[in-house]
Amino acid sequence: MRKENEAHNLPLQGAVGQKEKVSNNELKALGINDVKILENFSRVANGLLKYGVMDKATILANLEALIDDPIPYAMKKGGKFKNLAESVVDLRKEGKFMKQQRTVHTLKTEIADFPVYGLEHIEVGALAQMKTAVKLPIAVAGALMPDAHQGYGLPIGGVLATTANTIIPFAVGVDIACRMCLSIFDLPATAVDTETDKLKGLLTDHTYFGMGCTTKVHYDSSLFDSRTWGETKVIRMLKDKAYAQLGTSGTGNHFVEWGELTLADGALEGIPAGNYLALLSHSGSRGFGGSIADHYSKIAMSKTKLPPEAKHLAWLDLDKDEGQEYWIAMNLAGEYASANHHEIHNKIAKALNLTPLTRIENHHNFAWKEQLADGTEVMVHRKGATPAGEGVLGIIPGSMSTPGFVVRGKGDVRSINSASHGAGRLMSRSAAFKTIDRAAVAANLVDKRITLMGSDVDEAPMAYKDIHTVMAAQTDLVEVLAKFEPRIVRMADPREKPED
Repeated sequence: MRKENEAHNLPLQGAVGQKEKVSNNELKALGINDVKILENFSRVANGLLKYGVMDKATILANLEALIDDPIPYAMKKGGKFKNLAESVVDLRKEGKFMKQQRTVHTLKTEIADFPVYGLEHIEVGALAQMKTAVKLPIAVAGALMPDAHQGYGLPIGGVLATTANTIIPFAVGVDIACRMCLSIFDLPATAVDTETDKLKGLLTDHTYFGMGCTTKVHYDSSLFDSRTWGETKVIRMLKDKAYAQLGTSGTGNHFVEWGELTLADGALEGIPAGNYLALLSHSGSRGFGGSIADHYSKIAMSKTKLPPEAKHLAWLDLDKDEGQEYWIAMNLAGEYASANHHEIHNKIAKALNLTPLTRIENHHNFAWKEQLADGTEVMVHRKGATPAGEGVLGIIPGSMSTPGFVVRGKGDVRSINSASHGAGRLMSRSAAFKTIDRAAVAANLVDKRITLMGSDVDEAPMAYKDIHTVMAAQTDLVEVLAKFEPRIVRMADPREKPED
């Protein structure tokens, strides 16, 4: 039985006032044609909207779910839709206002051809998910990167181009705008050995990990002056949380680490060849992005009905309010994720009393409006995939004891200008806990001269694919400019357990 979704019942700050309204036409679109029933639905919907209990898209999503199945709503004690649901149940007992037949979007019968890089190292589940994704009626093109593994809806490492006015929350990902950021300092790489304690202290003092961790001192919070934080009720509701978490990292594979960067002559403009001390971080938009993803993925799944195997690939229409709201929130999450990294890097640079020679960064859970080679305008979803348009710089990390790489995109058309976002998981977190030997992990870290602060065996190098094999599978997609060897790695405390 469908339950009234708590994410669709979030208290929102402030009343909307009289300017915004749930119209009768919008209610009729749900299948409500009887005048009396329409009046009841309108009264409840606009009452919730007027007093700021829910936003418009959430109200309509709940009403649609209620019409499909009123029982869970009628049974929910104190629920906002309880009385309305009870009246629908009574009407149906009288043979009135029967359940509406919803249109279920059918998938294409033929699987479109899409390139798979490093096919021999990709699990069957990820391939199956990608095959389903390219059969969506809105799908235009797809590609699967060599680090791919199974996820929700679109596999991690999946790239999907859809029609220009559609966007799929689960194809962007739960951690919207998860991002890499690298600062290169004019210090010798040997500092990781000669100044180990100092560099560890900088990570201790200026990085924060955990599900709900916050900071009180900010280097630059000017992003919160943006008017975009007032664009929608959902954004306004999450602003305080986002502000409190500015400059923090999450759990799982998020990290901040010192390492040795080896740079060839002419690889990066203005920086001579050599071995440099570098700071690399990986994290996203924290609780702000996660809440946005949860909220709008549920709305998408309630509005876009798909076969069970494709249900997590439900999309939002950018020509409608909820689509525009998600687009605004996703892009703000991108700016926020970048600001998070800048906080960390700027605080550490200030403590070092040094300005980085350069900073390189990129998203890998995002959607971009782009054009295919033939000029077709599309929405490109890169879920765990790095933008690799011609000349575009990016970072592809390995694991805590294997190298990452600074790359320059080659603009490969078949890959939809994309590359992998890392080595990619070889096994799930639960499998890692069951099979990886802690002694073997400790020996590996000693052998690679890694100082580890935090983490657990679910992030052990053995839980990941071989980064060298992954890079070898995408030589047509990116050019390697520099190699980063991690040496002092900070991650979340082992007690912070992310979901598998």
